[in-house]
Amino acid sequence: MARIIALGGNRHQDAYLTGIGDLLAALAEEGFLIQIQPRFFRYLSDAGVVIPKEASAADEPSPQCVAALSIGGDGTFLRAAQWVADRGIPILGVNTGHLGFLAHCSLDEPRGLARSLASGSYSSSRRMLLRVEGEGIPGHVWPFALNEVAILKEDTSSMINVDTWIDGYFLAGYLADGLIISTPTGSTGYNLSVGGPIVQPSLDCRVISPIAPHSLTMRPLVVDAVSMIEATTTSRSLTYRVSLDGRSFVMRCGTTVRICRAPFDIGVLELPEENFASTLRHKLHWGVR
Repeated sequence: MARIIALGGNRHQDAYLTGIGDLLAALAEEGFLIQIQPRFFRYLSDAGVVIPKEASAADEPSPQCVAALSIGGDGTFLRAAQWVADRGIPILGVNTGHLGFLAHCSLDEPRGLARSLASGSYSSSRRMLLRVEGEGIPGHVWPFALNEVAILKEDTSSMINVDTWIDGYFLAGYLADGLIISTPTGSTGYNLSVGGPIVQPSLDCRVISPIAPHSLTMRPLVVDAVSMIEATTTSRSLTYRVSLDGRSFVMRCGTTVRICRAPFDIGVLELPEENFASTLRHKLHWGVR
């Protein structure tokens, strides 16, 4: 029975089209059937990339996929997480973007990458997601986030107040530009930019980090992964914004959102030479003088 691999990417890949074409050919040579996100399939086809007969467009990846390849940067990886959702398909990030904490495999050796996937020469880890619940959340919103949930002010220079509870116990009223609830995976993203700690992705915890808080005593806080976090936001404005990995929607002030652990995780694949420690050294230039 043929093995299936899913493939998605962003449509800004002009400098990498040759490498992507070589990767498609190598995957086909290794005996994979390839399911490509429709918009990415059209982009590659219109750009003149030779798509092997073993590849086809697929609105949803088959649950039988051995892996999903995300070609782009970390934003593309986050969209791939939504594409595979709860199907249990692990994702390998192939970096053609910028920093690449999630997508850190390169396209330098597409045939070697295909051989590693065919031989199973990789490791897999599970990454937790967050789920957002609450009255007023638009029905079309995918309510999960791999990196973070951010509560943000909307169209005003005034701060917002985010009253926050953990398992029903009042924690604090954050008077700030916003509040970030981050997973360990997302700790190197928005959380890091506001002074939150870097957390090893294998830990079961979350980080609550205020954005430009009015009080200097409001510091980032690490909490466990299973508690229910509730946040009620008030402001001089009528609305505030909630962002899930950059996908945002507007909520009415005075409403409450609940943030808990999602009922499923996302699998992340790493090649043998990749690990969290080396990623930090290389991406953040630790030890460079």
